[in-house]
Amino acid sequence: MRSQLTIATALVMAMSFAAQGQTPQKIAVIDMQSALLGTKDGQAAAANLKAKFTPKEQEFAKRQQDLAAKQDQFRKGENTMAEEAKGKLAREIDSMQRALQRDTDDARQDLDAEQNRILQELGGKMMQVLNKYAADNQYTLVLDVSGQPNPVLFASSGADITRDIIGLYDKSVASAPPASAAPKPTAPAAPKKP
Repeated sequence: MRSQLTIATALVMAMSFAAQGQTPQKIAVIDMQSALLGTKDGQAAAANLKAKFTPKEQEFAKRQQDLAAKQDQFRKGENTMAEEAKGKLAREIDSMQRALQRDTDDARQDLDAEQNRILQELGGKMMQVLNKYAADNQYTLVLDVSGQPNPVLFASSGADITRDIIGLYDKSVASAPPASAAPKPTAPAAPKKP
């Protein structure tokens, strides 16, 4: 809601300047999410995240199958099992459910934290490119249309600068490995003996 008011205020100001006979105001739109993911750095970061978290997803899927098999075993034998065996199986199922839920939540928090770190890193670089592009091309307002709900109801394709920004980002920002993948510093060489 707050961002919609800010955008609406900015649009009103831009239109009022134009109405006062000043130079026409240029407005552009960008799909920031697509721009970030469209860069070489963004694609590399997405691939790294997938490689890092896919094994966890597979592990959780296997554990979910094991849990479903135990629950099925409990349902099938519920009427024929001894109370002690039924209680033991019920406790085992409960323990498996709690552990799976806890581990899934932990992995989701790790993924969210890693995504936020990457977005902060890439977003800062992207904003530098975007600010320079907007200044060089005399845009007075650039709206991000990737947010939900999207307050932009119409924008001409000529106003969309997403591809331009992706291209400029890839040209101007060195595609260095993320901080977590940076090589470890080596120990200084021992001084040579005379």
